[in-house]
Amino acid sequence: MAGLRKANAYSKRKITPFTRTSKRRQKSFIKVVPPQKIVKFQMGQVSETEKFPHLLTVVSTELVQLRHNAMEACRQYVNKKLDKELSGLYAFKIIPYPHHIQREHKMLTGAGADRMSSGMQLSFGKSVGKAAVLKKESVMFLIWLPTEKSVVFTRKVLKQIKSKLPGAFRVDYSKNVVKAKVKPKAK
Repeated sequence: MAGLRKANAYSKRKITPFTRTSKRRQKSFIKVVPPQKIVKFQMGQVSETEKFPHLLTVVSTELVQLRHNAMEACRQYVNKKLDKELSGLYAFKIIPYPHHIQREHKMLTGAGADRMSSGMQLSFGKSVGKAAVLKKESVMFLIWLPTEKSVVFTRKVLKQIKSKLPGAFRVDYSKNVVKAKVKPKAK
């Protein structure tokens, strides 16, 4: 099996989500939807986020297509490092869901290829993967942490995953303020 095409093969100038699928296998629709590579979207103690006072948010600073295999690689790396260092005392959530189906029109090259392929005729392409289309200022990851020391460690981990992600991202920090629920007084 050949490797994936480079990310710049899919234009950044005009990103339109392509998600139409066909029940009756029509010519102009996608016949096969590739399987999802992201195994989990929530890790750690997501149900208990009010226990963690620090919140790190990974935000995209430009329009970008983020492939599902890149998101899964980042998820595995970050989750492994956080689980090893913090032993489960964190919450980690992936926000975007990859809906956009990427297509590839495979063509033959070499001697005699002109007699074998039809060129750009019927060049709709076969689906090869999925991607999430992230607009500028959209959130990619949310990470809740217990201490300042863990925030410093997690920032280092997030710096290490920059090579796995296309485009530019920034890490925002905020205190996780949970408002107490006020019960109405009984009369």
